[in-house]
Amino acid sequence: MKRHSTSIALAIAGMIAVVEPCLADTANAWFDSGFSRHQAGDLKEAVKLYSRAIDSDDKFVMAYQMRAAAWQRLRQYSRAIDDYSMVINLGEPSFKAVGYLNRGIVRNMSGHFADAIADFNMAISIDRFMGPAYFHRAIARSKAGDSTGNIDDFILAARFGDLDAEHWLDAHKPDWRQARK
Repeated sequence: MKRHSTSIALAIAGMIAVVEPCLADTANAWFDSGFSRHQAGDLKEAVKLYSRAIDSDDKFVMAYQMRAAAWQRLRQYSRAIDDYSMVINLGEPSFKAVGYLNRGIVRNMSGHFADAIADFNMAISIDRFMGPAYFHRAIARSKAGDSTGNIDDFILAARFGDLDAEHWLDAHKPDWRQARK
């Protein structure tokens, strides 16, 4: 009986060893199909396929990231925020920084400026050279009525390579390069 139990345990372990890579392959296949549909502009189908990838592997950070991006383009902001939150919760530091940046952008788009600023602050605390976080924090600050902090953020964004910030400063503060050396 003991040998029989051991054989069953070994058989189950063998099946798990075979099934786990299959699940990962399945998640990747669903993700790849979703990404293809996303690039083709079929966002609703992309969301379905990313969801299948997540169902196959609930820790698939990139699937959450891309599904959030699709939700964002579909103007399903609360769903995008939920998925970006999963990126933050599951991701490594670089993914967390991008998750905070993107969630902040969605919060800014939906009029939650204080929450957006908090997200941009978190992105910057993880990666202090993230130009887009400064740029979008400047926009959120502008919308929240902070006309001093926003200029500083535009300058930092430009110094860290954000071309949109440079263009904005060139149009609105042409002497910005000399003013803050």
